[in-house]
Amino acid sequence: MTSVDVQTGTIDLGPARALSCRECGHRIPLAAEFACAECFGPLEVAYDFGTVTRADIEAGPRSIWRYRALLPVPPDVERHPNTDPGLTRLVKADRLAAALGVKSLWVKDDTGNPTHSFKDRVVAVALAAARTLGFSVLACPSTGNLANAVAAAAARAGWESVVLVPSSLERAKILTTAVYDGALIAVDGNYDDVNRLATELAAEHEDWAFVNVNVRPYYAEGSKTLGYEVAEQLGWRLPQQVVVPVASGSQLTKVDKAFRELGELGLVEPTPYRVFGAQATGCSPVSAAFKAGEDVIRPVKPDTIARSLAIGAPADGPYVLDSVRRTGGAVEDVTDAEVVEGIRLLARTEGIFAETAGGVTVATAKKLIETGQLDRDAETVLLITGDGLKTLDAVQDHIGPRATIPPSAAAVHEVLNRG
Repeated sequence: MTSVDVQTGTIDLGPARALSCRECGHRIPLAAEFACAECFGPLEVAYDFGTVTRADIEAGPRSIWRYRALLPVPPDVERHPNTDPGLTRLVKADRLAAALGVKSLWVKDDTGNPTHSFKDRVVAVALAAARTLGFSVLACPSTGNLANAVAAAAARAGWESVVLVPSSLERAKILTTAVYDGALIAVDGNYDDVNRLATELAAEHEDWAFVNVNVRPYYAEGSKTLGYEVAEQLGWRLPQQVVVPVASGSQLTKVDKAFRELGELGLVEPTPYRVFGAQATGCSPVSAAFKAGEDVIRPVKPDTIARSLAIGAPADGPYVLDSVRRTGGAVEDVTDAEVVEGIRLLARTEGIFAETAGGVTVATAKKLIETGQLDRDAETVLLITGDGLKTLDAVQDHIGPRATIPPSAAAVHEVLNRG
């Protein structure tokens, strides 16, 4: 059953008050809708935050629910079983900074979430909203990380799950979804094919909450918690630059939104910051539009090892362009070879093993620095959003033992002396 506030007779999702069209501004009551009936533009959550203080947030749980007063979730969200993601570490990356030639660098390491990617954040918010809206099955189309997060969250909540993935998905991501014993279905086609199928199924099954389709406005808000945490972990201030991987583009726009909300609420000083987007060259429609000075994103057929970013028709692509241009940032792309080197560079300098999306972020930051687009003297944060154990196939032909030797000290010294 839908959770309704007995005093107002409205759906109780905390500070959320309505859904508002990002294009024409038309507002509708909170519901499981994702497109504007007036202009077909995307809907997003509109709020009345009231007064929120740093002390209120700091007194909250060590998870994203410390920010529940800023999210579309019911006030009692913690009382229901969920995976409690968030509050992952912000690493002072001095060795990587030295390798890249920048003065001050931080890595937001989201590999520490329950299923080892930032998707646990968005799914937790989507599940809370879906429960309130009366759904009973959690579902998604996914390039991998979301599949893991949905299957785990549903299992934790005692819900059924239906997860659709491209049949070409990395084996590790298939196994780490299947282990939760939900309905995992592989589809012949790329992510855009899978997403179209999910949209069709969402219309047929009223009790299925497709987290990134019919409850997308709520789901997307979970990415704001990355921005909130970065600011809080920096001592309640905004970084000067942030580099964010771009798949659908929602994460970048929501981190930007989080920084703006914190400034508007007086939780941080609203200092200037620049947002940069990172894509793989084999799926870089947003980067191509940015470089061409265009506003329209032209769909592409993905061909990259960075499968978690392989969305050829990114829904939030135009809004990524808006964010980076408004803040003075940029969108850049890197080759698969550069992605692998980005993974290895982060691992050998900071001891963080990122999936291919993280390799894209690091390699893009390197390229932006070399081309002078990223300020070497400005404090910079890189978002690392998934664990390298999920994409071992990307590096398996590039790394391994230095040698295979007999069990003798002399043989060890011989290998080490060879370098």
